[in-house]
Amino acid sequence: MNIIEKFKATRDYTEKLCEPLEIEDYGVQIATFTSPTKWHIAHTTWFFEEFILKNFQKGYTHFDDDFNFIFNSYYNNSGKRIDRANRGYLTRPTVKRIFEYRKYVTAAIVGLLENDPNEKVLELLELGINHEEQHQELLITDLKFMFASNPLQPVYDSNFKLNNSKNEESGFASVKEGVYEVGHKGKDFCYDNELGVHKVYLNDFEISKSLVTNEEYIEFMEAGGYEDFNLWLEEGLHWKKKNNINCPLYWEKVHNVWHQFTLSGLQKVDPKAILAHISYYEASAFAEWKKMRLPTEFEWEIASEKFDWGKRWEWTNSSYLAYPNFKKSEGAVGEYNGKFMDKQKVLRGASVATSKNHSRNTYRNFFYSEERWQFTGLRLVK
Repeated sequence: MNIIEKFKATRDYTEKLCEPLEIEDYGVQIATFTSPTKWHIAHTTWFFEEFILKNFQKGYTHFDDDFNFIFNSYYNNSGKRIDRANRGYLTRPTVKRIFEYRKYVTAAIVGLLENDPNEKVLELLELGINHEEQHQELLITDLKFMFASNPLQPVYDSNFKLNNSKNEESGFASVKEGVYEVGHKGKDFCYDNELGVHKVYLNDFEISKSLVTNEEYIEFMEAGGYEDFNLWLEEGLHWKKKNNINCPLYWEKVHNVWHQFTLSGLQKVDPKAILAHISYYEASAFAEWKKMRLPTEFEWEIASEKFDWGKRWEWTNSSYLAYPNFKKSEGAVGEYNGKFMDKQKVLRGASVATSKNHSRNTYRNFFYSEERWQFTGLRLVK
C-alpha cells in the first residue's frame, strides 16, 4: 500500500465508523474528557489542513476561516480555540458541511501527494495518519460513553463486540535481573515520546501471561475490595467516595446478575472475558489485594515478547515522564506529547478498539489515574 492509498484508507475507516450513526448522534458531548463525533471527524481534517496544506500547498485556500478556532484541540501555536468542554455546543457547522470539509481537504492532500512531495510533507502526513488513527479509537470510546449515558441504552452496532476477548495463555513468564535497552529503534513511525533509547536496570520479576478477567475481578468485589481502605491509594479513596464507585465502568446488576453496557447493547458479564474499563486506582487496589503489583512500563516492554498483548490498554506503575534526550519539535507539532508529561500514568499495549497496525511494544499511551472510559485492564507482576 503506497502513501496515498494508506491516507485514503485511514480517512475512509473514520467515515465507516460513522455509518451506524443517526444525525442526532454526531453532536453530543457527555463529559469534558470526551468529544462529539462531528468534532473528531473535523479535527482530524483540520490537522492535515493546518500542518500540511497551509504550509506546503502553494495558494491553498482554507475551506472555512472559522474552522481553525473551533477544531483546533490544544495547539497554542496554532492560535485561539474554543474550550474543550464547549465542543458539544457546536450545533453549527452542520454534519453535512463537516463532511464537505473532509472531502475538500482529502482531495487537496491527494493532489499534493501526486506532485512529488518533499520529505517534510511525508513526515507530517505519517504523523497525521497516526493522529487520525488515535481519534478513531477515541471516536469509538466516546460514542460508547455517550450511548451508555442514554437511559434507553441504544445499540451502536449489534456486530460490534469488543468486550468478549479472552486470554489465550496462562501462568507467569520470568525475566532475569539485568540491564536492558528500552525505547523505539528503527526507522518506522513512532511518536517523539518513544524516542531516546536508553538502558534501564531491572530486578528479577515474573509477569502474568494473562490479563485479569471479569471472574477474578468479581472475586475481588465480593471479597469487599471496594470497601477495604487498606488496599487503596489515598487519592483513589477520595475518588471512589466522591464518585460512589463500586464496580467497573458500564457495569450494573440486573436481577442480581452483573451486566455491562457494550456497543452492541447491554450484555451479561462473561466471567472468562478480559476485564475492561477500570481506573489506575482500581487496578492498583486489585493488585494489592492479590499481594502482587502492576509492572513498570520498562518491565512491560522488556517482557512483552513473552505474552500476547493488544486486547486492553494495560495500566503500568510508571508516571508519564520524558525519556533521556527527549526533544520537542519546534512549533505546534512540539505540543503533541511533551506538555502532557505531568500527573499521568503510562499504559502499554493496545486495545480491541485500537486501529489496525496502530500498536507497537514501545507505544506510550497516557491517561489520568481516574480515567476509565478507554478499554483499560491490568496484568500482574510478582
